Amino acid sequence: MSGRAFHRSLVTGGAGFVGSHLCRRLLATGADVVCLDNLATGSRANVADLQRHDGFRFVRADATDPAAWRALPGRFDLVLHFACPASPADYLRLPLETLAVGSDGTRHALDRTRRDEARFVLASTSEVYGDPLEHPQPETYWGNVNPVGPRSVYDESKRFAEALVTAHRGVHGTDAAIVRIFNTYGPRMRGGDGRAVPTFIAQALDGAPLTVAGDGGQTRSLCYVDDTVDGVLALAASGEPGPVNIGGTDEITMLELARRIVDLTGSASRIRFVERPVDDPGRRKPDTRLARERLGWRPGVDWNEGLDRTIDWFTRSAAA
Repeated sequence: MSGRAFHRSLVTGGAGFVGSHLCRRLLATGADVVCLDNLATGSRANVADLQRHDGFRFVRADATDPAAWRALPGRFDLVLHFACPASPADYLRLPLETLAVGSDGTRHALDRTRRDEARFVLASTSEVYGDPLEHPQPETYWGNVNPVGPRSVYDESKRFAEALVTAHRGVHGTDAAIVRIFNTYGPRMRGGDGRAVPTFIAQALDGAPLTVAGDGGQTRSLCYVDDTVDGVLALAASGEPGPVNIGGTDEITMLELARRIVDLTGSASRIRFVERPVDDPGRRKPDTRLARERLGWRPGVDWNEGLDRTIDWFTRSAAA
């Protein structure tokens, strides 16, 4: 991580998938880390080993609760706002909570950032582009989002949060940035969270059919979690406001992904096609030119290595 160093960081949603990796990486740089999470979709097991670290503190609290923010002692120099249900299974189950953390949670995080004169990074998403009509998607693309569809609670939560960050920066001069994270995979994902990689791996290891939506022709550009963390922290350490896309650059169909996971696991599982969800994006691939030019970032973990690491983690977790 180049640029500025951080000494005391707050990660909301720090017991979640990406958040727990961020906590680990920040601790490795020598920073003290406070992880704030209500465990609605995160897991205390994701950070259990970190609690033996003198520089780590776990706080079970909701980012939408003003009292939780008032109770956090000391001063932070970095606030990473990653609290939000991120998989369709979760945000469809928690629609109001998803909207609240994007609005009230972001506002409280920004107010604390301003008070502490800290650096702020909002975890936004490729979902702000909706089912894109421009491909690949640059940060200048405004998106094609259904504001009243079933995915809208997540899409619009993040779009509102981006607008709030932009307004806060304009009115108060808050040192705030936006990262648009594309589909990320790796260890500590939940097998049943509804996203393609963990779902396919869990099904393959169980010998169950891999459930591919539609005809499987829709594409994603997946990024291994270590590379995503590199990008987030590179943005944090820079003076860039964003938005900046962070994501993989190798586009793959969901059918090809399922077949690849079957091969890598040595599974005898078959493919079963299921109904495609409403508003499921047809194609998704980030234009990462800004990340390359402004942050010096590009993904470094290739498909086979990243999937092997993830499959190995799922295998060891199942055996534990």
